[in-house]
Amino acid sequence: MQLPHLRPTVRDHPAGRNPRARQWPRRQAVPILLGFLFLLAVVSAPDGRPLRTAYSGGDQGAGYARWERAFVASADHPDAPPPGADDWDCVPSARHPRPVVLVHGTYENAYSNWSALSPRLRAEGYCVFAGNFGAPRGDVVKGRAAVPRSAAEVARFVDRVLDRTGARQVDLVGHSQGGGILPRYYLKFAGGSEPGDPARNKVHHLIGIAPANHGSTVSGLATLARRLHILAPVAEFGGQALADQTIGSAVNRRLDDGGDTMPGVRYTTVVTRWDRIVTPYERQYLSPARSGGPVTNLTLQDVCPGDRTGHMGSPYDPVVLQLVSNALDPAAARRPDCADVPTDRG
Repeated sequence: MQLPHLRPTVRDHPAGRNPRARQWPRRQAVPILLGFLFLLAVVSAPDGRPLRTAYSGGDQGAGYARWERAFVASADHPDAPPPGADDWDCVPSARHPRPVVLVHGTYENAYSNWSALSPRLRAEGYCVFAGNFGAPRGDVVKGRAAVPRSAAEVARFVDRVLDRTGARQVDLVGHSQGGGILPRYYLKFAGGSEPGDPARNKVHHLIGIAPANHGSTVSGLATLARRLHILAPVAEFGGQALADQTIGSAVNRRLDDGGDTMPGVRYTTVVTRWDRIVTPYERQYLSPARSGGPVTNLTLQDVCPGDRTGHMGSPYDPVVLQLVSNALDPAAARRPDCADVPTDRG
């Protein structure tokens, strides 16, 4: 959820007052950001399984069962696709004619975000692709750039997938920024859909896991940062994506103007009430625009009341994974087994 060059504009200051006096010093923004990254990463030792760097033959490979382990493992190979993804010779089947493109979230990467879902979908017969967006190659922490810039990267990646597979459309599955503001910006402003001719849409279905759709307070931290006038310097060091995903950002206002959805595109959200990152969690839901595509809003606890999975654990939660499979292929849908509910997911 970002706009390029979003910087604080100072106006109407009393005579004689330094307009920069109320801004947080840049050197103090660095430890704030690093502290946030530390909390986000929640360092955990890898479990010893090798990091697959590409799909090979009929072996979809084994990913990690927890996002923390996948994140740590990705540090040595930050641009590697997750297991099962990016087989550029994959030919979509008649049952699954649309490739699935996975879009990671803020401060994540393709491997850390999709080490569970990617091999699962490949085993179910999909052609799966997972790009890295919003950061230079070699950076393990991605998804930081302005949303319009990342949306252009998503557009190029989707075009490559369509060209290589010969498919007419893709399905998008994303997490956090990658399930909300980023793909929605791509759909509305970067060529993902054709409002005047929906038959030419490049995307059939957008499935957002804990999606950042209408801005977040980050449990009040973003609101506090704005009031302390440190949001801009934090965004300067931590990436424009931080500021763009706050409530009322210029990108959110532009994106939400005219409604949430685009004609001819289906939308599904999978939301957990235990989310402490995209808050309030109710802002993750979408409302169908008058001429937009259909929307299905799913709440994890309505399916399995005892599931306390939070924001970061959602792409690794077995119930969420089943809901994604159901959304991609409703004809083969089955009710998730609540006995699989984890008890300690963040």
